[in-house]
Amino acid sequence: MLVDDERAYRAVAARDARFDGCFILAVRTTRIYCRPSCPAVTPKRRNAEFYPTAAAAQSAGYRACRRCLPDAVPGSPEWNLRADLAARAMRLISDGVVEREGVSGLASRLGYSERHLTRVLTAELGAGPLALARAHRAHSARLLIETTDLSFADVAFAAGFASVRQFNDTIRAVFASTPSAMRARRCAVGAPGRIVLRLPYRPPFDFAGLLEVFAVEAIPGVEHVTWSSYARSLRLPHGEGTVLLEPSDGHVRCSLRLTDLRDLGSAVSRVRRLLDLDADPQAVDSFLSADPALRPSVLARPGVRLPGSVDGAETLLRLLGHRRAGEPLRVPDGEVTHLYPEPAAVDSPVARALADGGLVVDVGCDQAELEARLTAFPGVGADIARQVVVRVLGAPDVPSTTDNAAWRPWRSYAALHSRRIA
Repeated sequence: MLVDDERAYRAVAARDARFDGCFILAVRTTRIYCRPSCPAVTPKRRNAEFYPTAAAAQSAGYRACRRCLPDAVPGSPEWNLRADLAARAMRLISDGVVEREGVSGLASRLGYSERHLTRVLTAELGAGPLALARAHRAHSARLLIETTDLSFADVAFAAGFASVRQFNDTIRAVFASTPSAMRARRCAVGAPGRIVLRLPYRPPFDFAGLLEVFAVEAIPGVEHVTWSSYARSLRLPHGEGTVLLEPSDGHVRCSLRLTDLRDLGSAVSRVRRLLDLDADPQAVDSFLSADPALRPSVLARPGVRLPGSVDGAETLLRLLGHRRAGEPLRVPDGEVTHLYPEPAAVDSPVARALADGGLVVDVGCDQAELEARLTAFPGVGADIARQVVVRVLGAPDVPSTTDNAAWRPWRSYAALHSRRIA
């Protein structure tokens, strides 16, 4: 959500957790940046600055608050509400594209020059792609420091740093601490081979509703659904993995097993999109409950989330009816034993286009262009194209057959309630 400085300061004074992740508070006198709900003494208005991202605050010379951990909050719902270049870039950066392909690769995916992309991101977000990626690396490093027994050299390279020295310098600059001091304050380490994280969300959170969808769609071996958990395999940029997701108070317990730790940031980003964890459910529910037709469903199931996607190509192929497991996991995990097949292993025109790069379905796509490209393929109707847009991009306002213009800008959520009512 876009927040002006005066409204932001009122949110800080009220320690309103609904704004955590929507903007960053920076305090001129201490040179520290915080989440809006930080329990520290509220700074005087003249000493408060506001930034759209942690990267912008870091670029301005601020360091992260060690009390409120401003990077450990739900992301801004702005990146789903917006479909512009900055939002598309942010989704790709959080998926680790800069670490894997550099700024040139990010710009190429988005269809712009590096110079134009840097100019837009700096104007919109207060930081360029390198600074935004640096903030992402710092967050991934903190997770590894606090939740694993990995050596700091392994943490550095797993998080995407080019050297241990760069890793140490960034940790000191961002967190005003050393890796050793951060590890001394760490959370409990998971079982050997596992990374256990807490993924925060804005309440309320209808996890049961997501489980209902996942249970209907589950492919044996690729996924396993119980009344209180969801597990699945993951095909990631550097390897494969599994994830087990369980709801808890104020967060989702995320237990990951990865064959390559460089995939941690991508795995977390994809899981957050799968569960729509960066949504603002209070804003959605407040708006949709004003409609008498939707109100009973909204009151009965507050915090409805859009079922998302961990892989755009997989999502498209599954919606087209390709529902089978692929090759076995190298590290099977209980009921999760197989990966979903790669597009090259599926016999269809759409799969061939996905395999040879003629069709790209990922979080960096432009919504209108993606929908147009999909409907141009025989067999991909408008309804499937809209479902792909909702699930892969997390688009909150995609019309459906039960479309009602009064439901804008939350028609994707309204469609979920409409189906339940029907």
